[in-house]
Amino acid sequence: MNMKPASAAGTAVLPSGSDSGADIADWRPEDEKFWESTGKRIAYRNLWISIPALLCGFAVWGMWGIITVQMLNLGFPFTQAELFTLTAIAGISGATMRIPASFLIRLAGGRNTIFLTTAMLLAPAIGTGMALQHPEWPLWVFQLMALWSGVGGGNFASSMSNISTFFPKRLQGTALGLNAGLGNFGVTTMQIVIPLVMTVGLFGAFGGESRALVKDSGWIFGKIVAGTPTWIQNAGFAWVLSLVPLSVLCWFGMSNLKTVSPDTGGTLAAFAKVTYLYTLAFLPSIFMLYLYLPAPTGLGLLNMWVAIPLDIVCALLVMRLAAFGTMKENVAKQFAIFRNKHTWSMTVLYIVTFGSFIGFSMALPLAITVIFGFQHIPDAAGVMQHALKNPNAPSALTYAWIGPFVGAAARPIGGWISDKVGGSIVTQWISAAMVAASAAVGYVMLQAYQSATPEHYFMPFMLLFVALFLASGIGNGSTFRSIGFIFDRQQAGPVLGWTSAVAAYGAFIAPVVIGAQIKAGTPQNAMYGFAIFYALCLVLNWWFYLRAGAEIKNP
Repeated sequence: MNMKPASAAGTAVLPSGSDSGADIADWRPEDEKFWESTGKRIAYRNLWISIPALLCGFAVWGMWGIITVQMLNLGFPFTQAELFTLTAIAGISGATMRIPASFLIRLAGGRNTIFLTTAMLLAPAIGTGMALQHPEWPLWVFQLMALWSGVGGGNFASSMSNISTFFPKRLQGTALGLNAGLGNFGVTTMQIVIPLVMTVGLFGAFGGESRALVKDSGWIFGKIVAGTPTWIQNAGFAWVLSLVPLSVLCWFGMSNLKTVSPDTGGTLAAFAKVTYLYTLAFLPSIFMLYLYLPAPTGLGLLNMWVAIPLDIVCALLVMRLAAFGTMKENVAKQFAIFRNKHTWSMTVLYIVTFGSFIGFSMALPLAITVIFGFQHIPDAAGVMQHALKNPNAPSALTYAWIGPFVGAAARPIGGWISDKVGGSIVTQWISAAMVAASAAVGYVMLQAYQSATPEHYFMPFMLLFVALFLASGIGNGSTFRSIGFIFDRQQAGPVLGWTSAVAAYGAFIAPVVIGAQIKAGTPQNAMYGFAIFYALCLVLNWWFYLRAGAEIKNP
């Protein structure tokens, strides 16, 4: 075997079939002999490194769902509606970042992309820790940190696109289910770790040990305890402890597949492409949020249902116009996925599954705090009042992690079952379950919101939400398996990235919709609306993939 010369940036390109270096020129996962002798070892090594890196991405992206709960408990000078916007901003930023991220693997290589995007998470983690030490700082500072946290959401698209290229089609459901499912545990990990690390001054003077905030906000053995010091800044700082070693592991342990990414150029050129496209992704998000958010941050001109399509179109337009050189040609090739009708059908179906999972993960902690943390007693005119705190309120920090945990754990199971019986039939089952569970949650929310003792309705509320998370987790695995089956290897990665990008807007939609309906006094309407959407997708899935004349039967 002949050795190839070093790349322009000094990264060695190893002989075909070698598994000890960064760049691999020979990759044939569908060849059984190659897979057993060489491919399997390389693929699983990249998978096991990818999972914790993706987990940290989810944790940094989703951390505002928990941070806002503590900001409310600690008396930060922001309204409930403003706190919901922080979660929503992180959601839409992460979703927008996924659009360029879905193209990064082909442009920059898997190892180069995953290393750099994992290292990038250090910026929002440290920045958020610094901002949270200063409750007196203006709202826009926290909104900027939430926007920056979207880098973690974008990483999912590149991670899934990367892992899909390593495995044969017969193992796509299982491999992608493991990467996404265990990566999704970042939401659960974050919801457990953040309340714990906020109870101690982990980093001494460097981490603002003297800046502990005190109010009725301490989290000890599942209860809010009055007068407990809270180092809320550790919600950001704590992730530095895992991101630094993970970045090193990505650099020395992962691989670039030259069969998938033939024109990455040198390492520095690859880094420049990633940084360039990620920077461009912030522009449409900032523009759209400026038009959408109310004063003083924005102009408040757009409805959410106008803002989201505008953001997507602007992100795609920026990518298309700003690409240059070989990047322009590669981006144009990737845009071919939009001419395939199955790209659009699978995008809608993935909104049902992952969109629900991440949206509910973002919105649930603050929703629990607002719905069950106050006594809803009508005044003489019948208007609900929220001035009285509920002394028997359940702690969102104790329970919010359960649903995402179940959903993430179910994702590999969904992929495995789909490999056995077909993805679309599994998607059909879970869509039906989500119609019923969502409608039932809406009814329970209505009862709780009209009660002076809302805690009586908390257990059915949580059980139904856990059922929603379970179904969405299984469906995450089934829809990704279907994509791997429908599309060829060149298009599957970009389609995986694109569908995950659009579905990630659920992290923006759910907090906004649920927050708006809570503010209007009709929280049940949010869940009834979701149930109607799930029912429509039930019909869509049947039409494209399960009816007798379907072009592709039960992929």
